[in-house]
Amino acid sequence: MKAPEDPDTLREPLSPVDHAWLRMDEPSNLMIINGVLVMDEPVSFDRLKAMFRRRLLSIRRFRQHIIHVDGDPFWEEDPEFDLDHHLLRMELPRPGDDNVLREIISSLMSEPLDLKRPLWSFCLLEGYKGQGCVLMGRLHHCIGDGMALLLVLLSLTDLEPDGSGRTDTYDERDSPFTDLFREAPQGTVAARQLAERIMPDGMRLMQQSAEAFRSMGTLVTGVASTAAFSRLVLRLPDPSTVLKGPLGVPKRVAWSEPITIDDVKEVGRALNATLNDVLLSAMTGGLRRYLGHRGERANGVTFRAAMPVNLRSLDDMADLGNQFGLIFLSLPIGIEDPVERLQALHENAQALKRSAEPVVVFAILKLLGMSPLALQKMAVTIFGSKATAVMTNVPGPREVLHLAGKPIREIFFWVPQSGHLGLGISIFSYAGHVRMGLASDAGLVPDPEVIVRGFHEEFEELQERARR
Repeated sequence: MKAPEDPDTLREPLSPVDHAWLRMDEPSNLMIINGVLVMDEPVSFDRLKAMFRRRLLSIRRFRQHIIHVDGDPFWEEDPEFDLDHHLLRMELPRPGDDNVLREIISSLMSEPLDLKRPLWSFCLLEGYKGQGCVLMGRLHHCIGDGMALLLVLLSLTDLEPDGSGRTDTYDERDSPFTDLFREAPQGTVAARQLAERIMPDGMRLMQQSAEAFRSMGTLVTGVASTAAFSRLVLRLPDPSTVLKGPLGVPKRVAWSEPITIDDVKEVGRALNATLNDVLLSAMTGGLRRYLGHRGERANGVTFRAAMPVNLRSLDDMADLGNQFGLIFLSLPIGIEDPVERLQALHENAQALKRSAEPVVVFAILKLLGMSPLALQKMAVTIFGSKATAVMTNVPGPREVLHLAGKPIREIFFWVPQSGHLGLGISIFSYAGHVRMGLASDAGLVPDPEVIVRGFHEEFEELQERARR
């Protein structure tokens, strides 16, 4: 008879950084990454479930929950795992338009995940604009960072639809991305080739930041890191605005209309700025307009956005987890002229490019994950005071992808707001265009669609100036 396996050998300790993200969870500020895939055609729920079993559940982290042994957190296989607890379906109330979708997503975003189960869920929202549907995914930050979870999401998709016409089962195909996260990875060659084909900009950004991390890793205790740590600690808190304050449980979401990548590049070429500069500058202008909308003075105001920086390569994805740092980018809200504002933001971003800040923040997170909870909460509050928003810009796939045989029209997501911040801004490019997702605390920003409208108005203003 086979001897029972020792449960200790089946447990994996949470890394200190992942433990830090787990402990940041609060009812008013959940550390959950939320994203949606939008389809114009209905997706078979049975086929979707079969695909999840085949692909997502082959990744061990999605079968594991967190247990505590003598106060220490571990990943362990959930003995009562049931996919029906994690993959749900819901019919959108009529008329199933964007207003209805916003309300449903805002409501779901405010709900915590069950800590006794694996910390993820997906919900198929059916009846979107008639025959369409939306797959909303919610994954806790302690499972992995944005780049790792993007690759997990891509592992659920295909470049081509399945021509079999079957809707009740999923065939035996795998995705090269799935192999990155399995217990015995079969290598990253196929995954790298596919990633470089469908999202070359994202791969280039990942490689550049990973190389910078490796070259800077030896300086963690050196002059550059000491100076960066001093700047972080001594930096003054952000000014008080309507965007900062105590948080409540209810959240609000909004998202922009698509803007073509070619249009953004055209503006960048004309005004000598990067694509990232243009989008962040339009967003900064949208925030300036929102302050005016709420009756606040914007001239002379500057506040910061905490922006994630990836610190690992594709080869290091197998264990998921978090390997990223943060930079604190100053947003020149107070500059009225959009071109002057773009130039100022470009200069601010350039000054941070070779900063040791991301490495230092990563080291701080690792230390906090091993510290008493009270110390972590105090440190998170201190660093959170030095920013007003979390902002991220991710270059996604250039090609149209398919989910369970149906083309995906849109992908957008919302970043969690660590540090008791009430505003999260996520820019994501997909299939030749870019969208912005905005998540806010309902008590601070009850109308994030006004910021989105300002974002579009600012981009149009930059376009007009560029064409002159």
